[in-house]
Amino acid sequence: MSREPRFDPLFQPLKIGPVTAPNRFYQVPHCSGMGFAMPETLAAMRAMKAAGGWGVVATEYCSIDPSADDLPSPYATIWDQGDVRNMAKMTAGVHAHGSLAAIELWHGGFRSSNLLSRATPMGPVSQMAGKAPVQSRRMDLADIRDYRRAHRAAALRAREADFDIVYVYAAHGYLIAQFLNRQINQRDDGYGGSLEDRARILRELLEETKEAVGDRCAVAIRIEIDDEVTPGSDPLGEKRALFEMIRELPDLFDVTITDYGQEMGVSRFHKQGSLEPFLTDVRKLVGKPVVSVGRYTAPEAMLSAVKNGIVDMIGAARPSIADPFLPNKIRDGRLDDIRECIGCNICYASDIQGVPLRCTQNPTMGEEWRRDWHPEIVASAAKPEKVLVVGAGPAGLEAALTLGRQGHEVILTEASRDLGGRVLMESKLPGLQEWIRVRDYRAHQLSKLDNVAIYRESRMNSVDVHEIGAAHVLVATGSRWRKSGLGRYHLSSVASFDDPRTLGPEEIMAGKRPEAGPVIVFDDEGYLMASALAELLAKEGRDVTYVATAGLVSAWSFYTNEQHLAQARLIESGVRILVSHAVTGLVAGGAELACVFTGRKQELPCAGLVPVTSREPNDALWRELGGETGAFSSLQRIGDCKAPAFIATAIHDGHRAARELGVPAPFKRDRAHVDTVL
Repeated sequence: MSREPRFDPLFQPLKIGPVTAPNRFYQVPHCSGMGFAMPETLAAMRAMKAAGGWGVVATEYCSIDPSADDLPSPYATIWDQGDVRNMAKMTAGVHAHGSLAAIELWHGGFRSSNLLSRATPMGPVSQMAGKAPVQSRRMDLADIRDYRRAHRAAALRAREADFDIVYVYAAHGYLIAQFLNRQINQRDDGYGGSLEDRARILRELLEETKEAVGDRCAVAIRIEIDDEVTPGSDPLGEKRALFEMIRELPDLFDVTITDYGQEMGVSRFHKQGSLEPFLTDVRKLVGKPVVSVGRYTAPEAMLSAVKNGIVDMIGAARPSIADPFLPNKIRDGRLDDIRECIGCNICYASDIQGVPLRCTQNPTMGEEWRRDWHPEIVASAAKPEKVLVVGAGPAGLEAALTLGRQGHEVILTEASRDLGGRVLMESKLPGLQEWIRVRDYRAHQLSKLDNVAIYRESRMNSVDVHEIGAAHVLVATGSRWRKSGLGRYHLSSVASFDDPRTLGPEEIMAGKRPEAGPVIVFDDEGYLMASALAELLAKEGRDVTYVATAGLVSAWSFYTNEQHLAQARLIESGVRILVSHAVTGLVAGGAELACVFTGRKQELPCAGLVPVTSREPNDALWRELGGETGAFSSLQRIGDCKAPAFIATAIHDGHRAARELGVPAPFKRDRAHVDTVL
């Protein structure tokens, strides 16, 4: 197959200062959860993006020296020659596929607490630091000179590591953005006050970086188009004036907005291309190549953004994680093979928790080096066998697809008419429509495999399984939300929850509703299910109270950058919110609640209770087959049937079970080694 000619504009080279990008696909700087501690893992992941056709592949935020330390969040470093060697491995991997490598030089200013280096945090003013109740020191002129020298030295090391594009990072509330912010920067020493003085340090850094890298590297700037003080607008025209002031210096403008909740927004609240209204005049304003993000997943939307002059290059973080080979699939005319991002932000959550990236759609993300997994290539089985997969939810679909690509004879059975399992229900919740892509991608890919047979409406028992005569059996029968209250707070079932008023999440998603009257949604799990159900019921006009044992609505979704949006949505929907409380029992006409700190009790009217506390694995078939023993070469539970978790966890488990069919394999450990000979 070949690409459709209409997509040709996405494959035109673009000159960026002294270097040329081979196409218009740009993997912008994005966090990896790997940072300086996992150089092999990081290099392999970035190289895979280049192999997949991303014309420019950038690092995550890369600290220039120990005065910018962001632990416990993982970050890259370009402090010394050891970092140069590590980073050179990444650039070599990227260059091997003809792509450009970019590095984002970073200093956090007062947002860095420097918990590792113990350097005193610094910023344009003395301000509360991030991640610890300490303050920064106010930078004096000597500090500013030292910072400029350190930035220049880092740029020289970046050039030595063979990067093609070097960033001056002036966004996201870090040090340069702190100087630019008129609300923060009240200095009177030539680096504060007027826009010209607040922008002085930015001009100096751009000039010094260009001088340092010479004609070997392009210089990029990452900067927001709207005003830091009044996000979403530029009421004083300062950003427009700033762009005009510096436009001759950078070779590339990587433009974003101040609202990170929108820039990095989940699909539940923000759809693709949401930054476009901010970008319409940027190219005219700067007269240089412009790149920006928008979680573009549809090739048509990418093409439109370039053809309509909104951007010169399609910036991507999450779409490049979900499908590292997205550009090549457009190039080769394989649009139906694109593994589209669902915007769940499990990738972002991984980094925030300090672990390597993972992805719901792409189970190989972060496993390129340590497990030698490729997102598109699965080695053929040395000995193809008959394999039965019971259950066509996320884990079962992924396992069947991977096994099929290995050449096994695969039988996939599903008890219901429709494939997808939990994804079918969850994708119907408010804002989660894109989650159905998990099912759709796998179902479509399975339809291309002649060695995979799918049997719908086929509920299996142990006799059925044995009659099939498969060498390997993977049980992927999912799980079900418990109605008993058992979870974090209640370590055993609550007897009074066994009541007609209690409905499980699956019942609500299937359309069942409690009798008329007040409904309580009890969240002891902490992710998005309870808040989504509360929103759903409130939109139907129900009187809803959301009760959570945590101190916030959907507290865990802080990691996916949607907690604040979920809480705001419930407030806007008229849901009453009661946090730091547990539902301890049902009584006549009501529910009894207790404060998780004091135990103080209260009672609320309750005509319906929806507990979202924990799930019960549906592993009865696995137990009936004998668990870990039986008449099979291998028998295993996978996904939620084994241990209920995220959809991403289920897919990874199904993929791994297929790759390592019956023979678990260890992964390589990426770590620093002491090289001193004693």
